[in-house]
Amino acid sequence: MQKTTILIIEDDADIREGIRILLESQDYAVCEAANGQEGLELLSEEIDLVILDVMMPGMSGIRTCEEIRRISYVPVLFLTARASESDKLIGLMAGGDDYLPKPFSYAELLGRVKALLRRYQVYSGKAGSAGRQPDETITIGDVRISEKCNEVTVGGRAVELSELEYRILLLLMQHPGKIFSAQNLYESVWNEPYLYSSNGTVMVHIRKLRVKIEKTPEEPKHIRTVWGKGYRFE
Repeated sequence: MQKTTILIIEDDADIREGIRILLESQDYAVCEAANGQEGLELLSEEIDLVILDVMMPGMSGIRTCEEIRRISYVPVLFLTARASESDKLIGLMAGGDDYLPKPFSYAELLGRVKALLRRYQVYSGKAGSAGRQPDETITIGDVRISEKCNEVTVGGRAVELSELEYRILLLLMQHPGKIFSAQNLYESVWNEPYLYSSNGTVMVHIRKLRVKIEKTPEEPKHIRTVWGKGYRFE
C-alpha cells in the first residue's frame, strides 16, 4: 500500500528537519523543499498534503500557494510567525486550507495534518473503494454534486473544488432553502469551535465557491446571503 506523502516547503532547515522526523515517525513519506520554486518542482499527483511556510526569501508562501492552486487542489497547511486575522485571510484567499501560527506544538501540527488528510482522502475518493455503495448525487437547477466524493458539475461542466469548498456546498445542497449561519457552517465543516474570527474564514470560502459555481458571482443565484442570518442554497 502506498504511503501518504507530505511535502514540506520551509526555508528553516531545523524546523524542516523537526517536522520531517515527526511525520516519518507516523509512517508518512516526506519530501522537502527549502523554497517555493523547489517545492513547485517537487509537486506531483503523489503529494497528499503541503506544509508551507509563509515567509520565505524569494517566492513567498502566499505566491507559492497561488501557483499550487493553478495545477492542484491538494490541501495546504500554512505555517507562519504572523498570526493576525488579516494575514490569515490573505492565506485563505490564496488557496490555503488551514493556518498554524509559530511557535506550535508538534501535537497540534500532527492534529491539523491528520484532519486535513482525512478530509482530503475521503472527499477526493482516495480513501478506497472497497465496499463502496453506488454513488448518489444531488441535483438542484444546473448544479450536480456527488454525495460520495468531490465531483461537482455546473451546467454539465466539471468544477474543481477544494475539499472545504466541496463540504460547504454539499451541506448547503443537502438542505436546500435552510439558512446556515456562519457558526453552523464553521462547526459543521471545520469541526472546530466557532470564534468571532471564524466568520471571516467562512466568508472567504463562500466567496471562492461562488466564483466557481455562479454565472455572476456578484449576483449569486444559488448560494444566497440572508443578511444578518447566514447562507442558503436555492
